[in-house]
Order: sequence, then C-alpha cells, then structure tokens
Amino acid sequence: MLFLLVFILLLAIAAYGLEWLIQQPGSLILEFAGHHLEASIPVAVGGLLLIIASIIILWAVIVALIKLPRRMIGGTRERRRERGLDVLSQGLVAVGSEDVARAKKAAQLAQRLLPDEPLTKMLTAQAAQLSGDLHTAAKVFHQMTLQAETKLLGLRGLHIEAKRRADKEAAHQFANAAHEIAPVPWAGGALLEYHAAHGEWEKARASVEASLQAKAIDLDTAQKHRAVIETALAMEQEKSHPHEALHLARLALKRRPTFPPAAAVAFRVLMRHGDVTQALKLIEGIWSKAPQAELGALYFDALSREPDSARINKIEKLVRLAPRAPESLHLLARAALSVRDISQARAAIAPLVAEGQNPTVHTCLLMAEIEEAQNGAGGGVREWLAKGAQAPRDPVWIAEAVIAKHWLPVSPVTGRLDAFEWKTPPDTLHPYVETSEHAAEADAMLSTPEGLETT
Repeated sequence: MLFLLVFILLLAIAAYGLEWLIQQPGSLILEFAGHHLEASIPVAVGGLLLIIASIIILWAVIVALIKLPRRMIGGTRERRRERGLDVLSQGLVAVGSEDVARAKKAAQLAQRLLPDEPLTKMLTAQAAQLSGDLHTAAKVFHQMTLQAETKLLGLRGLHIEAKRRADKEAAHQFANAAHEIAPVPWAGGALLEYHAAHGEWEKARASVEASLQAKAIDLDTAQKHRAVIETALAMEQEKSHPHEALHLARLALKRRPTFPPAAAVAFRVLMRHGDVTQALKLIEGIWSKAPQAELGALYFDALSREPDSARINKIEKLVRLAPRAPESLHLLARAALSVRDISQARAAIAPLVAEGQNPTVHTCLLMAEIEEAQNGAGGGVREWLAKGAQAPRDPVWIAEAVIAKHWLPVSPVTGRLDAFEWKTPPDTLHPYVETSEHAAEADAMLSTPEGLETT
C-alpha cells in the first residue's frame, strides 16, 4: 500500500514537471559540421530520451548475445542434472526393490550424467552389493571416504562390508574412525558391541556415555546398558574385589531395580561375607516384580542350615510376595519336599496341574518327585515323566536362538550387549555351554531346578 502511494506521488511529480517543461518558451540550437539544428525544448528533451533508450536497448542486445552460449550450456547442464537426478531416484527405488538389472543400469547412466554427485557413488556401491560385486562396492566406499562430505557414508559402507566378511578388527577400525568424526548411532553401537564382546567393560562404558552425550541413544537405553556393564564388571570382581563387586551390583540395581543378574551377584557376595539377612532381603525386595527361578534357587540354598520350620516359614513369606507366579509355587513345593511334607508340596503345585492347565517341564518333574516320595517309583512317576517329555518348556535365558544356563552380558553368537532375556523358549533354540571360570563357579553355587537345565 505504501509503495503504491509513493508510485502515484512520483508519477504526479513527473507529470507536473513535464507540463512545466512544455510551457516554457525558447528553443535549443545545435550547430555541428556545417549543420544547423533547432528544436523546441520538449522536442529536444524527447529526442534525448529516445537516444538514451536506444543505447540501453542496444547494450542489452549485445550483452544477451555475449551470454547466449553460456546460457545454452547452462540450460543443457541443468537438463542433464534433472535427468541425472531422475535416474538416481529410479536407481534407488530399484535397489530398495532388489531389482538388480535396473539398479546396475541406473548406476551406469548416473555415472555418465552426474559423475561427481555423492548419491551416484552411493547408488553404484549399493548396486554392486546387490549384484554380489563386493570388490566394486568396497572400492566405491573407499573413494567416498576421500571426500569430506561423503566420508561418514563411505565408512559406514566399509563397516558393513567388513562385518559381512567377518573381519571384526576392520569393522572396528571403520566404526572408530566414524565415531571420531561424529558420534553417529551406528558407530557408537558398533564400538559398544566390540568392546563388550572383548570384555573391555570400561571402554564399553565410555562408549555408552559418549553416545548419550551426543544424544545418539536415549537415557532409558543408556541406563540399561550401564546396568549390564556394571553387572559384568561385578561378576569379574566377585573373587578379587568383593566390596567393589557389591557396589557395582547395587549400582546396577538402582538403574534396573528388577534386574536378576545384578541381584544374583550381590546375593553371592553377601553370602560369602556371612550377611545372610541382607542377602535374603535383597531377593525379597525384587521377588514381587521379578520372580525368577535362579533367584529362587539362591534363596532356597541360603536356608539350607535353617531348621525345617524356619525354612518353610521364610519360603512362604517369599511366596506371598508373588503368590500366583509359577516360580513361587515351584519353590514352595521344592521346600515342602525337602522337609518331607508331601501334602504341602501337592497343595503348592496344585494350581499348576489343575484341570485346564498345561503344566511345564519343571512342574511335571516336581509332580514326579512328589509321586515318588509318596508312592514310590510306580506308574504315577512314569506318567508325569512322560508328560514332561511333551510339556512346554520353562523360562530360561535366551539370546539369538541360543539358551544359556546362566545369564551372560553379551550374546555368544554376535557379541551384542544385553541380548539375553528371561522367557519361555520355542522348541527351535539350542543350548549354549558355558566354559568360563565364572560359569563353573556359578554351577557350584547354584542348585538350578531340573526344568531349567539345558540339554
């Protein structure tokens, strides 16, 4: 609105000035090379303006002619770029749909149209990967690392290729180089996995802190990783530095209050120092939210020197914290059997074998023990053993299609941190035999219920 008002004002001033000029008397006389020219003031001013306009137009034409070749080249280049980008788009779609022929054709055409475009190199590498030409893929990824804008992408590709050929050291070097440039999530995760798989827990902890600081992982994930690392460190230091191990285990429990492996480490350390009361309270504190068979076995063994009545009373107290959990009922039945109270053992296990229930392997084995304790090795025992052979399996530690008797901080298959979960396994999983010194010690300390033994 303001611009319009200013324009009208200037137009009015110009009109007034032109009218004033026309009304002025007089003329302009020009004598040049024997020629005499005379014109009125308005005509002379009009002629001058016409000459200026002609000069401006002529100059614009000359400049346009000078720039015409460049504009023609620029137009061709722009059309070439547009076509190249379209080819790149089609090539990336072909890679995503695993169309090898289209991906290779698009990569070759993109190299002719946009040879210096970073996406061209990416498409070429991915097309080579898709066609199985890993040598070309690695070569292109290496070229990408030579340019600052594509270095991270190249390192990512080289890392993937190194993992594909199971070269863990090379994969680690590429991830470390990328992490030094920027703490991207994939590099931080790869470093964490590498250090964890090699038992370098302090370096693993540093990787977690760096990733959290760079916001590559959220706080909840960082707390879980911290708890696993602290539990692993506590397991290593159980013998040599028990006080430090206890501190680390308790720190892990603060981060993950219902983390059974950390509770198991703290329990064992407390038991070694004769602090039975604190050890029992530790398991009681998490049993309501995490009733787990391994913790139940630890609790049961800790009461081995207690009188029968005291042992049963404490087991019943623990069971009341999670009265419907199968682990609680198994533990109570086991305790009742240990004092030859067959009636209480049957009453404890009854909800798990009632009509409509599908008892697990451990439940069937306990029922076989109860039958044997009451009636001897007869038909009832054989019946329950037969049921147990077909029964669903009980929860165990599972990681990536592998069952472990005791929790481990990393997967024995891939080295992934915090891979093990306590859950019911499918029938396709395989047992993992632990050979570490800690596993042997844990076997000696724990009396694992039969239903949890790997076979």
